[in-house]
Amino acid sequence: MEPTEERIRASFARQGLMRTLGASLGEVSPGRVEIALVPRPDLSQQHGFVHAGAVSAIADSAAGYAALSLMPPGRGVLTTEFKINLLAPAAGERIVAQGEVVKAGRTLTLAQARVFAESGGKARLVALLTATMMAIEGRDSIAD
Repeated sequence: MEPTEERIRASFARQGLMRTLGASLGEVSPGRVEIALVPRPDLSQQHGFVHAGAVSAIADSAAGYAALSLMPPGRGVLTTEFKINLLAPAAGERIVAQGEVVKAGRTLTLAQARVFAESGGKARLVALLTATMMAIEGRDSIAD
């Protein structure tokens, strides 16, 4: 395993919210990170769809870890802002957030996450997040 991937996996393992959601870390490569969760009743909203808060959380973390994957050791990442468009109800066998860096900078990084609901071998886009991430010194491997 590459050092950057190892660093991201170790950080992800320390995230209490991701553990609470039952989210799992999938693909990790430079500038790209995937996070998935399996829907369950305690993650739903009143209509039975996965709650927007859970969708937003995995999208934010996927974008943040994508940004972290391009930052040097010794730096961490914090979300400074994000906007999410909820395009369709999050319902399916699995909800997958695919984070990707749009433009990496020394201090600020622009990233996106596309969130898909997978069901029956098909994936449907349910949300799109755009975020600005800030590199911080002395917080290695921590993503918020």
